[in-house]
Amino acid sequence: MTTTAEALSPAPTPTGVPVLEAKRLVKTFGRVVGLDGVSLQLHAGEVLAIIGDNGAGKSTLIKCLTGAYIPDDGQLLLDGQEVHFKGPQDARNAGIETVYQNLAVSPALDVASNLYLGRERRKPGILGSVFRALDTAGMRQDARDQVLKLGISTLQDVTVAVENLSGGQRQAVAVARAAAFGSKVVVLDEPTAALGVRESNQVLELIENLRGNGVPVILISHNMPHVFQVADRIHIQRLGKRAATITPQSHTMTDAVAIMTGAAQA
Repeated sequence: MTTTAEALSPAPTPTGVPVLEAKRLVKTFGRVVGLDGVSLQLHAGEVLAIIGDNGAGKSTLIKCLTGAYIPDDGQLLLDGQEVHFKGPQDARNAGIETVYQNLAVSPALDVASNLYLGRERRKPGILGSVFRALDTAGMRQDARDQVLKLGISTLQDVTVAVENLSGGQRQAVAVARAAAFGSKVVVLDEPTAALGVRESNQVLELIENLRGNGVPVILISHNMPHVFQVADRIHIQRLGKRAATITPQSHTMTDAVAIMTGAAQA
């Protein structure tokens, strides 16, 4: 079982090699082209934002990167080695964790139990192997360490039920779980979509803390100020293709929207 301490120390990526790379991905649905030769690179300690209008191919791209879809053509590389994901579990096993908009947390369980949902640890020795007793104390301690490592100040008690938490705190739980086991990449799908200003800022700070821990992040968002606040690079999708890859230093939000809508080119 991978511990949180191990998960927050990703296996080293060779110098200069992207942690995750897509080369000329193609995905079609009958006559509808979802992706038309899309490439991207994600480097260690980087926040890469993916933006685009509805139907631009953002969701299709993310699903191809995380095993939900199998590309019709193109290559996926992890640490420079080609990988073939047959499903989301393959991607998770490889260290790619995704937090979708619906969060997929269990409201009745506490914070620690949610972090280890589906990955529960058994007690050592006969209690775990024969009686299948859970290592509740160990999981709670690791959960506290994880929350502290990520600088999540809003989750003081890992024994509280998630149903008693605010929207921002629930998002923090989902992100913490992804960070605990996403040893290579954490993918966040619209993490601030349903949050107020204060809670959105907490999530953005959490993204920056992930980057500070060396965990590369892919951020999908419609919120341009948030994208420009935390992203190192911005991948712009348009009509199933990569329209441009820009940075907050090289382009403004107005430029990004213009490229996204086809009113301008990079």
